[in-house]
Amino acid sequence: MSLDETAIERLVQEARSGDAWAFGLLFDHYHLPVYRYIASRVHRPSDAEDLTQLVFVKALEALPRYEARGIPFGGWLFRLARNTVIDHVRTRHEHVDLESASHQPGGEAGPDEVTVARQELDEVAAALAALTDEQRDAIALRFFAGLSAREAAEVMGKQEGTIRGLQFRAIAALRRQLRIDEPDVEGGVDAASDGRVGR
Repeated sequence: MSLDETAIERLVQEARSGDAWAFGLLFDHYHLPVYRYIASRVHRPSDAEDLTQLVFVKALEALPRYEARGIPFGGWLFRLARNTVIDHVRTRHEHVDLESASHQPGGEAGPDEVTVARQELDEVAAALAALTDEQRDAIALRFFAGLSAREAAEVMGKQEGTIRGLQFRAIAALRRQLRIDEPDVEGGVDAASDGRVGR
């Protein structure tokens, strides 16, 4: 379901007044992006599910005290999600483990494909680990949660330009780490590399 800012503000006001149906619509709208963000930052899918539920429980409990103060409801909700992840990581000392994704059964992949995929996941995990916490947060909010730079800035308490800078530096660092060729002047990639990760 897609809601515009006006509809979200109306639902927030109704939910603050105790309307469970309005909160349910907000939950439906934000659940998947919040889950994606959290799943990109924690070790196990079961933890991501639990933490996502915890974020919405916290939101429901805090909703009567919620005031926009220049931050839309979505920004406030993702700030709750970010703080919940930070608390979880501090207490569990865990970070994203892409290797666990390689153990999930895949379609008809043979041993060669599984080996290549595992090698690529290891490279991506190492590249992500080399980023700063703020760069990882910016990447997770922008690409896993699907937030705009403005929304990510609201969540992280930064300026939009700062988020764009963090994102730019993170992508550049990932490209260097993964040895991905830069696009040529025409907008394509180096023909010799075919755009794949160098070995």
